[in-house]
Amino acid sequence: MEVNVPASKAWTIYGTTDLMKITLPKYLKSVEILEGDGGVGTLCRTTPLEGPSYLEKFTKVDNENLVKEVDIIEGAFLDYGFNFYRIRFENIATGENSCLTRTTLLFDVKEEYVANVSLVPIETSMNIMKDITVYVTADD
Repeated sequence: MEVNVPASKAWTIYGTTDLMKITLPKYLKSVEILEGDGGVGTLCRTTPLEGPSYLEKFTKVDNENLVKEVDIIEGAFLDYGFNFYRIRFENIATGENSCLTRTTLLFDVKEEYVANVSLVPIETSMNIMKDITVYVTADD
C-alpha cells in the first residue's frame, strides 16, 4: 500500500509494539508483552476479539531494511493444522516522502488441513494497513 510519509515514519509504527496498540480495540481484545521490548525475541500473548489467545514471537526486527517478522508459536493457526505461520511487515521507500507498506502472510499447512487456509485473514491484514496509513498520515 502506498503511503505519503517517509518509510522511516511508517517504521515508527510497524517496527515497534505500537502496531499492536493501534490495532486495539478494533481487532484485538488484548495484547500482553510477556518478554522483551519490541526487539527480536519479544513474546506477546495476543487475544483476538473472538477466539482464544495465542503466543507470538518477534523473530526479525531489521531497523536498517525496515523489515519485521512475527511468528505465531502457540495457538491460533497452529491449532488448525498449520505447521508454521509468520507475518512479515516491510516499509519500502519509494521517494523522500513516500513509501510502500507491505504485509506478507507466510504459512505452511498440513495437507489434510488445506481447507483451513480459508481462515487466513487477508482482508483483516489489508484493513490494518489502511488504519495504520490513516494514523501515520493524520498529522501531515
